[in-house]
Amino acid sequence: MESKITEIFYLVDEFCKEFNKTRDAFSISTVKKKRNRKFIMTESEVITILILFHTGGYRNLKHFYTNYVQLHLKSEFPKTVSYNRFVELQSKVVLPMGVFLKTMCLGKCTGISFIDSTPLRACHHKREKQHKVFKNLAKKGQCSLGWFYGFKLHIVINDKGEILDFLFTPGNIDDRAPLKNKNFHQKVFGKIYGDKGYIGKELFEQLFIDGIHLVTKHRKNMKNSLMLMQDRIMLRKRALVESVNDELKNICQIEHTRHRSFDNFLSNLLSGLIAYHFLDKKPSLNLEIIENKEIVTDA
Repeated sequence: MESKITEIFYLVDEFCKEFNKTRDAFSISTVKKKRNRKFIMTESEVITILILFHTGGYRNLKHFYTNYVQLHLKSEFPKTVSYNRFVELQSKVVLPMGVFLKTMCLGKCTGISFIDSTPLRACHHKREKQHKVFKNLAKKGQCSLGWFYGFKLHIVINDKGEILDFLFTPGNIDDRAPLKNKNFHQKVFGKIYGDKGYIGKELFEQLFIDGIHLVTKHRKNMKNSLMLMQDRIMLRKRALVESVNDELKNICQIEHTRHRSFDNFLSNLLSGLIAYHFLDKKPSLNLEIIENKEIVTDA
């Protein structure tokens, strides 16, 4: 555990140093003088604690911070603040966490990708009119499990279970909408496998022009078309992306209904995605092992 904390803190701290240098170099100076007092806890420490929370098995950030960090991690974090102050600092590290996730924690495309969306519920859909935290932000949508009120997380992964890119939208956005944005799939090439929610002639043609072959299952009212056996097999392996969503929700805890501000909701989501990157084991297809076995048998 100590080695894991050291590894995460080292990477985060080195990134924050470069990020602050770049931000200060390109920031616009103002005539008014502002106080530049240093916080007791640095941005690196706050981000590290948030990442550890999503990998430690705790369900409540307050219990994790007061009962574990302040009691058992005194040597790693000698100067801690009150929990209320920590929540304030948490909202101030959203931007560096987002940049760190985009630049340091995403995988590389291997030519085989899977795409899926998962709902992030803000509250029960019958209480949407009473919910005030995400007013005018969260929307009512529908998924395979029924209606929900909140947001959607769209992710693209490779065959190793690594997240290639992600997009965060209101709950009423169509699953095909993110793929129409070239910035979302600019790191993807080869074939991308999705469920029936991604069926669309215009989307298929647009992605094909960009060098991506979209493969989906057919609906019952669609005409049968020939499909390679390899594509049929990979469509059966599409459950890999659902396993990733399951780990994001149940291990990294990116979804809960106790948020009290939108900034802390974002910090919880981003730190959970970063924590997934540092997991020792991820769901994967182990295609490299299969290829090595085939090479040995051929020899």
